[in-house]
This record gives sequence, C-alpha cells and structure tokens, in this order.
Amino acid sequence: AENLLCRLQENFQALTEKLTLRNILFGKWVIFNFLLEEMGERINDLEKRVADLMTEAGVENSDKELR
Repeated sequence: AENLLCRLQENFQALTEKLTLRNILFGKWVIFNFLLEEMGERINDLEKRVADLMTEAGVENSDKELR
C-alpha cells in the first residue's frame, strides 16, 4: 500500500509539472501573438503615414511601389 501511495504521488507530481509547463508555454504563445499583432498594426500605421507624407509632398506612388 505504501508503494502504491508513493507511485501515485510521483505520478501526480509529474502531471503537475507537465500542466505547469503547458500553462507557461501557452502564456508565452499568447504574449508572442499579441506582440506580432501589435507590430503589424504599427507597420500598417507607418505605411499609411509614409503614403500621407508622399501625398503631401506631391509624390505619386501606388501601394504596390511602397511594398
């Protein structure tokens, strides 16, 4: 019975460690995706500002030439 209790404790500990690692990795994935979205928004904003400045300067360019 004592051996069974030790094995149950070991299995429970291993499962706890796996779940903890999974939660940490999931948290990092969520943060990474948020940062990618944020950078994408900043790049889009920068492209729009460049296009606006070019328009103000009287430079004619299509979106294809900006990319």
